[in-house]
Amino acid sequence: MAMSTNSGGGPVADINITPLIDVMLVLLVIFMITAPLVQHNIKIDLPQPNPNVKPPENPPTPHTLFIQADGTMTWDNVPISNIDLQAQLATIGTKTLDDQPQVHIKATDDTQYNYLAEVMAEARRYNVQKIGFEK
Repeated sequence: MAMSTNSGGGPVADINITPLIDVMLVLLVIFMITAPLVQHNIKIDLPQPNPNVKPPENPPTPHTLFIQADGTMTWDNVPISNIDLQAQLATIGTKTLDDQPQVHIKATDDTQYNYLAEVMAEARRYNVQKIGFEK
C-alpha cells in the first residue's frame, strides 16, 4: 500500500470524505423510508353506469376528419374546405346528443397544433359533442 508523505511537515491538504459519505448514506436511508409516506390519495367519484339506459340500437356512422401537415383536410376521405367543414359541423350540431355521429379527428405527426385547435373551436361553436382522436 502506497502512502504519500508530506515532506514539508505542514498540514495535509487532502479532505477526508468518509464522514461525508456516512452522512449521505444516512440521509438516503431517511428519504427512502419517508418517501412512500408522503404520497397523497385523491378520492374521485367516478360516474356509475345506469343499468336502465340502453345504448342506441342503430348508432349513426362516425365521420373521420384527417388534418394533414399543411392544414388541408379530408372528411371521410374526401377533400374538404373550411367552409364545407363548418357546414358539416353545423348539421351535426343541430342534432340531438343521441343522434349526433362521432367525429374522429386524425392528424399527422408534423401537423401544427393551431390547425387542430381551430377545428376543435369550430366544433365547439357548432355544439358538436362527440369528438374523438385517432393516431
